[in-house]
Amino acid sequence: MGSNMRRVLFSAVVAALLCGPAGVWAQARDTGPDAGMAAQREAGPHADHPLGLSPDEPGRDKAAEGAGGHSDSDCDAKGGGDGDDGAKAKGDARADKARCRKLTDADIATAPIAEIRRVTRHIATIGGRAVPYTATAGTLTIRDDEGKPTASMFYVAYTTGDPHRPVTFLYNGGPGSSTLWLHMGSLGPVRVRTDSPLPTHNAPYDIANNDDSLLDKSDLVFLDAIGAGFSRPLGDTKLKAFWGTDPDIDAFARGIERYLTANGRWNAPKFIFGESYGTTRSAGLSYRLQQDGVQLNGVILLSSILNYGRRQPGFDQEMINYLPSYAAAAAYHHRLASEPADIPAFLKAVRDWARGPYAMALANGQDLSDAERRDIAQKMAGYIGLSPDYILASDLRIAPGRFRKELLRDQRLTLGRYDDRFTGSDVDAAGESPEFDPSDTGITGAFVAAFHDYLARDLDYQTDLSYRPTYYSAGVTWDFSHKGEGLGGAGNLDDNQADVALDLSEAMRENPHLLLYSLNGIYDLATPFFGTEYDLGHMQLDPALRGNVRFSYYPSGHMVYLNPEALKSMKADLARFYDEAAPR
Repeated sequence: MGSNMRRVLFSAVVAALLCGPAGVWAQARDTGPDAGMAAQREAGPHADHPLGLSPDEPGRDKAAEGAGGHSDSDCDAKGGGDGDDGAKAKGDARADKARCRKLTDADIATAPIAEIRRVTRHIATIGGRAVPYTATAGTLTIRDDEGKPTASMFYVAYTTGDPHRPVTFLYNGGPGSSTLWLHMGSLGPVRVRTDSPLPTHNAPYDIANNDDSLLDKSDLVFLDAIGAGFSRPLGDTKLKAFWGTDPDIDAFARGIERYLTANGRWNAPKFIFGESYGTTRSAGLSYRLQQDGVQLNGVILLSSILNYGRRQPGFDQEMINYLPSYAAAAAYHHRLASEPADIPAFLKAVRDWARGPYAMALANGQDLSDAERRDIAQKMAGYIGLSPDYILASDLRIAPGRFRKELLRDQRLTLGRYDDRFTGSDVDAAGESPEFDPSDTGITGAFVAAFHDYLARDLDYQTDLSYRPTYYSAGVTWDFSHKGEGLGGAGNLDDNQADVALDLSEAMRENPHLLLYSLNGIYDLATPFFGTEYDLGHMQLDPALRGNVRFSYYPSGHMVYLNPEALKSMKADLARFYDEAAPR
């Protein structure tokens, strides 16, 4: 063999050895909750594994080989070259190995078709009493009417072992939100402590036992909407199939019913608990579950929006609904000429004025006289802390963004939307609305980090999927239309913009034992409590059923539980509600 040929072969061997470690690193996988992020960016946000296998399921390695990928040993054979130039041989070897190790479906993180359950056991201390419980983090496979799997719904359940104990299904809203907010902040056995209403400190965060957990009254199941959290469509089903009021209600109905079946809980007292858009879901879901034979004991609405139709341009009801919330914010931030000694009494007076003289003035529209306009502006200024001139310039209609910017403009501060106790600062004091919501940015880092840490350390749940706290997909718009045909004697409501109060009303008429509890934060500028009262006051309930509806109010915002004292009061109120709705 000539010296040139020996040099070529030697170069080829060296090239193959040098390429080996890089290949090994390329195949290494991180099993943490965010490991799938890079793969999803490469393959698109909705790439689906044809076999629906997760990294820790049997058959994963065989599935990878069968999908067209090759092992390192297979690809090493392709590392040689017969050329006369060593550099060319090295380049050809790398190209051959890269083609050999192409990305396969098995390399893309997807949700599983086969349901997953990770079970751990713990002890909580609630009201000074030890409560042993089982935590189950897992997935529910949702199937269509033909049995085809269409979605994997992630959940975390906390149970005590009694199959006849109440079970409560909880979820946030968005639409497009996961349920980590309710899960990590409200009524679960642990909660992350924040510095609210100040911005929460940097990590490490305090994940502590929740003495105000509802687990002493009910088993708890926290569900993530499809597309959010770890919940995903399966196979060739696209996110659009779930991205709307009615398909979302359908998915949650199927998910809840699947949980009841898989865990033998059909004969347990049942409750649903929604926050924000989750209340929209709950109202529609109460009727859908009723049609499916799932008779609920109670529906709990935290920070409600039940009628999106009233938010359409040209309607003044939303301006009326916000007025008492503006007044509460003005009192909290000491912007009133006379400080109210009794906040509930003050807000009742504002409600009466809002639904009376103010509503009448707006109904007159442009025909309102200048003198009447000035009188309304003057009275309104005394309630909400803005100047009469600003109110007049706004045509007596103050949008929430403008109020949040204007109330503390002289201090160069803005108000939070979810919780107006929070304040922030923009780049300047001009402008029409705040640049960000300090009640959102002030807590998000703590909640997201705490959830990831808790999930891995305490619940022992591992996946290559990335957890989506909130998810909005480019090109997919939420469909707010809602089919309410025949509800409330209103005929065909196919064009209804998610007015689900009538669904809830129908569910309560069909099941006169169903109890409804509305929980409200008075410092909420996302879903004002007076708007909730309006929606629930227009369910057209018979007088005999109106006693099934009750309200509570707390000195907090949209996420009432951010105020620890409000959380304590809310838990006590809920304990009494459960005793009434599901007596033992």
